[in-house]
Amino acid sequence: MAFKIGLLGLGTVGTGTARILQEPANRHPLLKEIEIYRVGVRSLTKPREVQLPPELMSTDLEGIVTDPAVDIVVEVIGGVEPARALMLKAIAHGKHIVTANKAVIARHGDEIFTAAEEAGVYVMLEAAVGGGIPVIAPLKQCLGVNVIDSIIGIVNGTTNYILTRMQTEGGEFTDILADAQQLGYAEADPTADIDGWDAADKIAILASLAFAGRIKLPDVHCEGIRQVSAVDIAYAQKLGFVIKLLAVAQQEKKAVVDTQDLEKGNFQSLQVRVHPTLVPQTHPLASVSGVYNAILVEGEPIGQVMFHGPGAGSGPTASAVVSDILNIAAVLKSAGEAKQLHPLLSCIHQHYCQIAPVSELVTRFYARFLTQDFPGVIGHLGTSFGKHKVSLESIVQTGYHENLAEIVVVTHDVREGNFRQALEEISALEAVDSIPSILRVL
Repeated sequence: MAFKIGLLGLGTVGTGTARILQEPANRHPLLKEIEIYRVGVRSLTKPREVQLPPELMSTDLEGIVTDPAVDIVVEVIGGVEPARALMLKAIAHGKHIVTANKAVIARHGDEIFTAAEEAGVYVMLEAAVGGGIPVIAPLKQCLGVNVIDSIIGIVNGTTNYILTRMQTEGGEFTDILADAQQLGYAEADPTADIDGWDAADKIAILASLAFAGRIKLPDVHCEGIRQVSAVDIAYAQKLGFVIKLLAVAQQEKKAVVDTQDLEKGNFQSLQVRVHPTLVPQTHPLASVSGVYNAILVEGEPIGQVMFHGPGAGSGPTASAVVSDILNIAAVLKSAGEAKQLHPLLSCIHQHYCQIAPVSELVTRFYARFLTQDFPGVIGHLGTSFGKHKVSLESIVQTGYHENLAEIVVVTHDVREGNFRQALEEISALEAVDSIPSILRVL
């Protein structure tokens, strides 16, 4: 029994995928039964790093997803459209889907998975989060018996590379970003990475799997790393922290309103957020450097488990793509004529998770103030924080910056809404020139 693949895209990931499928020796024996049947590309004349028979190549991507002979459509063209439309058309024609497209899944996963369930086909997305790191399948299968409390991850290699170099070299964000672009670690338009959108897509997917409910992407609080300066990196290091862009999905308990809420399970909500964070140097994620990704999952009874590895690249991402192809082929081969979807491979939850507003988050904060060097400024800051129930772990004047006093504050755990109210009052004080940095502390 041969399984025919319609491969959409022959860029970095598509090339890596084709190479693995062309070289099945010393890999899983089932790979020998998987055939690259058709390949969809934008240009037939573009030079390729992988050699495929010309008769397989086509610019008619819609023709590939509707071809009756194709069993599995592998979408690695990227972007939202036409990828979304092609996936839906493939599903309507009874094709299973393997995709590396986190943007489509995060934004249109409800539409795609509903269609897939109705059509009785699989949509597999291991490569959409973490590159070559196996994390989607473990969440769906190996960790499926756990009650997940939190997922905290470094899921964007570009920002981790920039922050790592800022830490080791003391350079500024804009300079290192420009260098990263020259070296190919950052896109020409790095907005999705440095503003946190890429990480938001990924944590929305992880949260949906971990907490068995759909996530509305606009509910994910998102901040990028543009405001992180070399000064903050240095202060964090002195305080025993490193700064990382973290993607967090965390289950929070809220007050039970009545017994009906309790019976319905309505006493839990999620916090799903992306933002730069001060991470203790002793934390497992603190040592994840360069373009590497890591995802820390905590639950009961497992405790903590961390997935770490290359978050992008041709080989790692193709490894995840082909593993999904292999899983589908294995299930189809063993199922025979049976049409029922395997419950550990499919995603069938229909309801939406309740996402708590970020104002309800309870966390520690780091803030840096530039003030006039007036007597009693620190006292005024402390008074304003106290009025809004913000308890301070430390408040110190660290030096001067362009004739302004620089004051760094670290809080104890505080409700974010209270902290923001205190900052609003403080920013109106005559002595306060600006608040150049506000970061959460893990």
